[in-house]
Amino acid sequence: MPPRFVARQLSHPSGFLGQVFGRLMNRHNARLNTFALQQLPLTRHHRVLEIGFGGGAALEKLMERAGFVCGLDRSETAVQTAENRYADQMAVGCADFRVGRVESMPFDSGEFDWIYSVNTIYFWPSLDSGFRQIHRVLRPFGSVVIGFLPKEHMDRMGMPPDIFTTRSIQEVVTALDRVGFHGIEIRRPSPETQWVVVVAVRS
Repeated sequence: MPPRFVARQLSHPSGFLGQVFGRLMNRHNARLNTFALQQLPLTRHHRVLEIGFGGGAALEKLMERAGFVCGLDRSETAVQTAENRYADQMAVGCADFRVGRVESMPFDSGEFDWIYSVNTIYFWPSLDSGFRQIHRVLRPFGSVVIGFLPKEHMDRMGMPPDIFTTRSIQEVVTALDRVGFHGIEIRRPSPETQWVVVVAVRS
């Protein structure tokens, strides 16, 4: 498949091929998702939002532990697939899925205890606008968990720069600090691991 077509499907899955790419990305992101989920000490009292859930690899694990799980994705295909799969949870008020973008999230302020996102920040138009919205919809002392492949590794993949915006660890940390997060930590399972998980607390 042409590289630009692949990049577009990764950034915005659509149609049948979007579902196929979602399943492929679930496998590709499995280790990162597993580690990132370990950073969320969820209980049944917590409300959690996943931004850019794509193929839905983390949704089932989140639902096993949290009282309410919400998913936001700019792909209508991803949202429709999640709504079909988790119709029972939605019917009893334990889950909700929305089409939307991180820079203009359709939620009230202070709705969530935790916000989780893996391999999405490459598609945000602005780290500041995204983290500002995340700060807004988190409750005081709520936390955000962001997993991604840093710029020095992502650049080697040769993704189209008009679709993928690579981000350095320092850029992410600086943006989180600038919009009011604190206790920012960089976590990875080993020093050799290329991807990282950043955890920060809303002030």
